[in-house]
Amino acid sequence: MLPFLLVAAIAALVTAACSVVVLRLSKKLNLAPEVRERDVHKQPTPRVGGVAMFIGILVTFTYAGTIGPFASVFEDRTQLWSLLGACALIAVVGFLDDLLDLDWMVKLGAQFAAAGLLAWNGAQIVSLPFGDTLIVGSPTVNFILTVFLMTLVMNAVNFVDGLDGLVAGVAIISNLAFFVYTQLLIAQTGKDSSITLAALIAAVVVGICVGFLPFNWHRARMFMGDTGALLIGLLMAASTVSVTGQLNPAQLDQKLVLASYIPIILPIAVLAVPLADFTLAVFRRLLAGKSPFEADRMHLHHRLLDMGHSPVQAVTIFYLWTAMVSLACLLVFVTQSFFWPGVVVVCGGVICLIVTLTPLVRVRDWLAQRGLLRLSGASKGAPADERTLSD
Repeated sequence: MLPFLLVAAIAALVTAACSVVVLRLSKKLNLAPEVRERDVHKQPTPRVGGVAMFIGILVTFTYAGTIGPFASVFEDRTQLWSLLGACALIAVVGFLDDLLDLDWMVKLGAQFAAAGLLAWNGAQIVSLPFGDTLIVGSPTVNFILTVFLMTLVMNAVNFVDGLDGLVAGVAIISNLAFFVYTQLLIAQTGKDSSITLAALIAAVVVGICVGFLPFNWHRARMFMGDTGALLIGLLMAASTVSVTGQLNPAQLDQKLVLASYIPIILPIAVLAVPLADFTLAVFRRLLAGKSPFEADRMHLHHRLLDMGHSPVQAVTIFYLWTAMVSLACLLVFVTQSFFWPGVVVVCGGVICLIVTLTPLVRVRDWLAQRGLLRLSGASKGAPADERTLSD
């Protein structure tokens, strides 16, 4: 556990230090683009924070590859270089897009290339666990499936990046859940290079997001841009494929077979919100006769803002949904039953629904109309995130 904590701490410190430098350089070089119609922020803000996150990834993985606890993971340096190479490709294309707004086909091609590089060098789904059996596909099918899933996850994470602190916070919660899951797997099956790699990647993602979040929290001084969001998506996809595609369910406790389904369920669950937003966006744009990658202002976070939630409240709602789903999946593995996970889903779902459907500003206005609460004169008619209560 200690080596993973050290890795996360290094990732956080390096990313935070680099974020300071990147922010100063972006201001000096005037790299803050004009505000677009679909943007939520009102002032030009640099979108190159992903550069700091990329440097954090490079430094942390380089360090991890030199210490004993991760020696088995990097015995074959090809795996490390392919991972860093894929990250470098995404970082370069993402950085250019954050500055120049590249055509969506260029970005998609880079995502396929990065996923293909990882899959070609062994980070691919070789089997899918169902109960106590393995479904093994042909090499070609495995390669195509892996590239498709990795690209899907990258775009899902990128699509949901629209509010201050949203992607960073969701990534921290979901990767913490996935890290706990990998530690439980290691305790049950013993050390395995693929599981250790997945845990290492999850720790790195948590670290870079923790280091960047202070710069990205509302009101953000800097955005991670496509560079950061796509990097997070790529690493999350690589970590989940490392476990999902190579874990033999026969290694798990077969008294109850639920545990062997978690490698499939958990990666989907922790990405439930981004995947839902991605799916809705694709169908919405296709039905309108547009490209599925053409940006608009109808994402889930935009709709929460239109309902009356402040940016911080909308982000918190995403956090709550992600935490609820992640916790329920972990409990399935720990308890090997559906009772307590069901309790979490029902109770947590009710709480999340109430918070989602009841914007705080409407509650305040309702109380104020009935004389139960007095709003200060300056806050009347102000945006939801700027309203204040009088004493």
